[in-house]
Amino acid sequence: MILDTCALLWIAEGGGPLSAGTTTLINLAPVVYVSAITGFELGIKYQKGKLELPCSPKEWLSAVLEHHDLQVLPLDMYTCTLSAELPAIHSDPCDRMIIAAAIINKLPIVTHDAIFKKYGIEVLE
Repeated sequence: MILDTCALLWIAEGGGPLSAGTTTLINLAPVVYVSAITGFELGIKYQKGKLELPCSPKEWLSAVLEHHDLQVLPLDMYTCTLSAELPAIHSDPCDRMIIAAAIINKLPIVTHDAIFKKYGIEVLE
């Protein structure tokens, strides 16, 4: 499974609005991924003052990934081009990259963004 950026923030804060069932699935999953684009999205939000973190996004992300044993799913050319070819249902380019990565890797996405479901992918809330 792949955590979208909000889900990563919720996990770091103790679960947030994630359902008990999804939290259990996350805890039992052999591998939980975070897309590399999430680092970009966190950095941009932090720079714009839309996200408060106790340290730099790079330091925060490193600590959260290690603490929760999360793996980074790198961006590759295929993921980037597929994200641009997806129907224009979702306008956020970072979310489109996460959706493309989920499609390519056949993984569900943990998110509360209802638009993700319109791409025919499995969504865990």
